[in-house]
Amino acid sequence: MKNKSTLALILSCVTLVLLVFVCATDKDSAERTAGPDNGLQRVNANPRIYSPTLPDTMSFAGEPVPLDIYYVREGLDREMIVNTFGHTSTLLYFKRAHRYFPVIEPILKKNGIPADFKYLCVIESGLTNATSPAKAQGFWQFIKATGQKYGLEINDEIDMRNNVEAATEAACKYLKALYGKFGSWTAAAAAYNCGENGLQRNMERQSIASYYDTRLNNETTRYVYRILAVKQIMQHPQQYGFFLKPSDLYPTIPTKTEKLSGQNVDLYDFAKSNGTTYKMLRELNPWLTTDKLTNKANKTYTVKLPVRNGTALSHIRTDRDKGNDFITKM
Repeated sequence: MKNKSTLALILSCVTLVLLVFVCATDKDSAERTAGPDNGLQRVNANPRIYSPTLPDTMSFAGEPVPLDIYYVREGLDREMIVNTFGHTSTLLYFKRAHRYFPVIEPILKKNGIPADFKYLCVIESGLTNATSPAKAQGFWQFIKATGQKYGLEINDEIDMRNNVEAATEAACKYLKALYGKFGSWTAAAAAYNCGENGLQRNMERQSIASYYDTRLNNETTRYVYRILAVKQIMQHPQQYGFFLKPSDLYPTIPTKTEKLSGQNVDLYDFAKSNGTTYKMLRELNPWLTTDKLTNKANKTYTVKLPVRNGTALSHIRTDRDKGNDFITKM
């Protein structure tokens, strides 16, 4: 009798534990599918994944994209999927664009380059001073020879490919030259990737004048579609599931300028004498590539210095950053 009572007690306890677990699971599931919370969609245990919607019409630099051609539409579709669901990279594009688009856009405009080319810069480097396997460098990914051809100083101590303002000016010169050769901004973008001679050779062999109708290597075939996809997503973020508040974006760092001249300048000492750290000096001036500037040509450079030092820099926000509304376009 005692054994039966003990067994009944154990079964009752197990039943109670199971009921508690089921109730907790149901509650958790309900919470996770309840909808937005502080602007963020809660995770659904069984999320539905939808293919990104393609626009009915699209253009690049004012030139229409022939979306009625199946391989054009499918090429764009591929890059829309990659960039919509590649959340890590695309989120960082939005964050960095807030800091660097205001630098890049005026330079493009001043030089008569369509604003859409800022998205070319995004796909080239992710808006970082990246180094490619082919040793291309900076926001605009110049190889050394091309960078020097368009006016960038590149040596053992200075690499102006890493100066976003100087590199953007050089990119404008290069893009103008490409447009002059091909008569199309779309072709100029493609040639920026594969080289003007490579694109011209393929077009001539195939008797084609349109990028979209030219058979090219896989990277260049995808290249313009990547630009178009990033443009579409960054101009319509919420449509593709990106809900960012202005405060999520990287702020512009207030800086002042100082002249750097002389020979055999110790940059540790230079930073200290200007009330900042060596790390901050290199962060704000990534075109400096060494800790000592021998400067044999005795040039004078302009460097950026922080308006104020310390962790306060990471909390700076502009008027554009205030409020809780989600961004709608970049």
